Amino acid sequence: MLQNVLLAREIYASEEHQMMQTMIRDFIHNEIIDQTDAWEKNGMVSRDIWERAGALGLLCIDMPEQYGGSGLDFSFNALFIEELAKEGISGPGFSLHSDIVAPYLVKYGTKAQKQKYLPPMATGKMITSIGMTEPSCGSDLQSITTNAVDKGDHYLVNGQKTFITNGYMCDMSVVAVKTNVGTAKEGVSLLIMESTFEGFEKGVPFKKIGMKAQDTCELFFDNVKVPKENLLGEEGSGFKIMMTELARERLTVALNAIGGAEGAIEKTIAYTSTRTAFKQPIAGFQNTQFKLAECATQLQVHQAFLDRCTLLVSSHQLTAESASMAKYSATEMHNNVVDECLQLFGGYGYIWDYPIARMYADNRVARIYAGTNEIMKVLIARGLFKELFQEMKTKKREKTK
Repeated sequence: MLQNVLLAREIYASEEHQMMQTMIRDFIHNEIIDQTDAWEKNGMVSRDIWERAGALGLLCIDMPEQYGGSGLDFSFNALFIEELAKEGISGPGFSLHSDIVAPYLVKYGTKAQKQKYLPPMATGKMITSIGMTEPSCGSDLQSITTNAVDKGDHYLVNGQKTFITNGYMCDMSVVAVKTNVGTAKEGVSLLIMESTFEGFEKGVPFKKIGMKAQDTCELFFDNVKVPKENLLGEEGSGFKIMMTELARERLTVALNAIGGAEGAIEKTIAYTSTRTAFKQPIAGFQNTQFKLAECATQLQVHQAFLDRCTLLVSSHQLTAESASMAKYSATEMHNNVVDECLQLFGGYGYIWDYPIARMYADNRVARIYAGTNEIMKVLIARGLFKELFQEMKTKKREKTK
């Protein structure tokens, strides 16, 4: 019914997209949905589902074929993200693995690093995470305290990371560390750290408000020896790399939001069309019709913007400001839509057995991770006043001379 009023999305209109969409939906309905309850009780998904996704070619979709990817463009990754979100599937951290960690290695990894890590990532036999956030450091990544001391042929790493998606199940993590601490060369670097390294320990998965099937935990590093060849990119270039790649990460959060909003609206249309009150379907009341009309309108507007951003990622032209706008606005929209939809479900909307309840709990964190929405506004404002800020910095430097 929702498709009757939404414009067809050209970005997913090709025969290849349609075939993949059908495969993804079969994968979700046949192999994921029935396992959700068990995964939530365990606080994590099974490794089997990762390998099954890999066998279907759904991991690292836009990675070059020479490393085991499908060699397709980012729009296919976007399609997978949206289809999972439509059904409220938050358990497997596929997107972090495929859309954050894999691009880091593809763009900045050495030939040896790519050959070692990318093929098993594409098959799902190696699960990955990324370690940025620390207990006392969230969006301010330059303030991390996890440090790596140069010991000649290896780094000695000590520190802690938190809120790590895929953390408990990960076989490898790209970890942000401080190198050359206390010297003129002090900076942030990225290290590829395998979970089998001595001193690499994982905390128990957090019990969260939502996303209960996704393992999120702390990582601890106690004198972990990391070979020098596991340095990703140049020493001290970590912060620049993370800032460059955050645009894609934030877009994936936005894509999840529009997929989730679409799924919520579709499920609410179905529910209100069959649930009766005062001898008529709930959908027969003008209030219900107006609320869903507002939700559908907001979804359509955001779909158009996100489709444009998806094309820009494929051509490496998505700016930090546009990605911040997408993440901020889409997640706010998603929150409002799910809240309205839960209200239309009435008391049943508050029952965990109903998908809308999971969607309500799961979507809240999207306004926090990948940079809070408050940080998104700061980044957008910096773009608006770029020249002013540069002028202010110049004047400040002149005063200190």
